Amino acid sequence: MRILVINPGSTSTKMAVYEDEKPVLLRNIPHKADELAKFGDVTNQQDFRRQLVLDELEQTGIALDFDAVIGRGGLVKPVSGGVYEINDRMLDDTRHGCVMHDHACNLGCLIAYEIAATIPGCRSFIADPGVVDELSPMARISGSPLMPRICIWHALNQRAIARRYARGIGREYEDLNLIICHLGGGISVAAHEHGRAIDANNALDGEGPFSPERAGSLPAADLIRLCFSGKYNEKQLLKRIAGKAGLNAHLGTNDMREILERIKEGDEHARLIVEAMLYHVAKNIAAEGAVLCGQIDAILLTGGLAHSDYVVSELRRRIGFLAPVYVFPGEDEMEALALNALAVLKGEREAKVYD
Repeated sequence: MRILVINPGSTSTKMAVYEDEKPVLLRNIPHKADELAKFGDVTNQQDFRRQLVLDELEQTGIALDFDAVIGRGGLVKPVSGGVYEINDRMLDDTRHGCVMHDHACNLGCLIAYEIAATIPGCRSFIADPGVVDELSPMARISGSPLMPRICIWHALNQRAIARRYARGIGREYEDLNLIICHLGGGISVAAHEHGRAIDANNALDGEGPFSPERAGSLPAADLIRLCFSGKYNEKQLLKRIAGKAGLNAHLGTNDMREILERIKEGDEHARLIVEAMLYHVAKNIAAEGAVLCGQIDAILLTGGLAHSDYVVSELRRRIGFLAPVYVFPGEDEMEALALNALAVLKGEREAKVYD
């Protein structure tokens, strides 16, 4: 089976070609900020990014002949986890504003569908988008009926890591209770109970631990006062939640490698801020232990920050008493997308209908 994978991000478009489980092409096409700025809304970048993917295939001599094209899922309405065949409803919701955020990941289904439509017999999918919502009824309730909890999290990578861990120990993901923490520019923590993420934070909009570029949970009354202070407009304040927040706000950079070097050179303020971030990460992981009533088979750490021995050792020190801790550094969303599409093509998994 030949599969084309498309993963649009804020500063690049990742693409890959797989023949069954084997990658035969992996590319990361970078985009300059001024190059994208001229498009205004992210949706307007669709034709530009699609053509870059097609040009890359042509330059590498790969024929436009695929059994499936799978794109990173967008931030449309909440769905349960799994693989979804792209349909008119999904396309319409993405194109006409039924999205939670104007994020580059929304382009995944649009580009995948357009390319697949030009290839006879080719199917188009998304899998485990960031809006996967399998929260328990109690998890949805906040202290205000005006603001029920939602989750926007690293569903694709977390579920892929969960399945990888399960295969490695000869078990099924659906048989395990796991706490998984994705440590990246945003940090998401989820309790996975027998194949469903019954609790997860909104890692984009402001909930959970702060991260290299997200504010996480904030004192609500202080935030309201800031909104009415006249110092910032709505757009500026939203940037203080996601973007110019977290380590970026405290230390002037979201580059963890740079920050760790500063700590190594004796920057005690940088050490305090990073240790505070990891303190809150550990606290949120421990809280998910209560969600699972202490029945935890393992804690899995993943994402780019999991490459750091400093980060991992500090988290182990705080959470190791809860359950065994296993580390899966980085993320492999491209492989996860390809394997999801392959499972449907082989009849091992059924594609769901987005409605």
